[in-house]
Amino acid sequence: MKIAYILNTYPQPSHSFIRREIAALEAAGHEVLRFAMRGPDVPLIDAQDKAEHARTHYVLAAGGTALAAASLRGLLRSPAQFIKALRDVRQAARRAETGLLRHLIYLAEACYLRDELEVSGVEHLHAHFGTNATMVAMLCHSLGGPAYSFTTHGPEEFDSPRALSLGTKIHHAAFAVAISQFGRSQLCRWADPADWPRIKVVHCGIEPSKFPTPAPLPDGERRLVSIGRFVEQKGQIALIKAMAQLRDSHPDLHLTLIGDGELRRAIEAEIAHHGLADRITLTGWVDEARVTSELAAAHALVMPSFAEGLPMVVMEAMAAARPVIATYIAGTPELVQPDETGWLVPAGDVTALAEAMTALHDAPLAALNGMGAKARTRVFARHDVTREAAKLAEFIQDVAR
Repeated sequence: MKIAYILNTYPQPSHSFIRREIAALEAAGHEVLRFAMRGPDVPLIDAQDKAEHARTHYVLAAGGTALAAASLRGLLRSPAQFIKALRDVRQAARRAETGLLRHLIYLAEACYLRDELEVSGVEHLHAHFGTNATMVAMLCHSLGGPAYSFTTHGPEEFDSPRALSLGTKIHHAAFAVAISQFGRSQLCRWADPADWPRIKVVHCGIEPSKFPTPAPLPDGERRLVSIGRFVEQKGQIALIKAMAQLRDSHPDLHLTLIGDGELRRAIEAEIAHHGLADRITLTGWVDEARVTSELAAAHALVMPSFAEGLPMVVMEAMAAARPVIATYIAGTPELVQPDETGWLVPAGDVTALAEAMTALHDAPLAALNGMGAKARTRVFARHDVTREAAKLAEFIQDVAR
């Protein structure tokens, strides 16, 4: 099949799971076109992301004149469809914080996208994230474009379900995807019960071949790694406070923070405040090879998140046979099993986080190796990207049939 993917911003360093999903669909024989509203807003480090950037068609780069011309063509082609889409825009704008003008831009983008998809012969349109890209997909369908589906990840979509018109997007979609059973439950909250059967679960996937025989856990001081955007939902400052609690009692515990973002200065200030500059390393964004090497050098991944979908880095750490310390939120407990593959703690509980880090510090290497082996087995059974992409492709083909 010829499938188009649409996103708001693509690629991004945190979107490797989308890149892998697309690659798995292409490996299975499907043709995938990439569309995004705009390009990445941070420098791309990974060569694979740079390649995706070159293959992506950017809608807003066409310019205002092209979007206006596409809108006029949409109106002239089918006034009834255009007016229906315009009504959808007005209803969505009333619920949203972004207002009518922003939604009229989405309509113009949808008109442009519809023309591009028709020329390309695309049979199905799939959006990632239930935000504006899915709104454009829905409007494109209203204008006579192909059937669409979309994947929600959380937590952003679940923070503002009414403002994002999630129920409406689900209703008009051929099907909607959540990446965990928890995510599916959140979509069911805002969908008509009659639409529940079309809400599917497709896990984000990893490539088992990228995780050959895992590196043995290192001897010496215990090392933790945390990977993610430096934003409020990821909870890195709580992790630094937990490290501060252990500064004197566990001087051989080291933490590496991989990522960057708007809270970097606050994180740096917190590290300085607690005198932890020699105990915490900040790397910025790094490529996939560096992530692999940092996991190999660590005894565990720690994810102190306040809100999540189901973090890809948890899957990658488990595939590398590393135990995981994470918070008991969203889809994480569906993957991380307490005392089997890692530790789960209440979100925001700095003391509980420090206690879990202490338990990891004090555990014999043999026990950590056993947890890592169980983690690896579990994630391969649940998150093989080839199998998960095949599920998505089957749902799309069912729509075509």
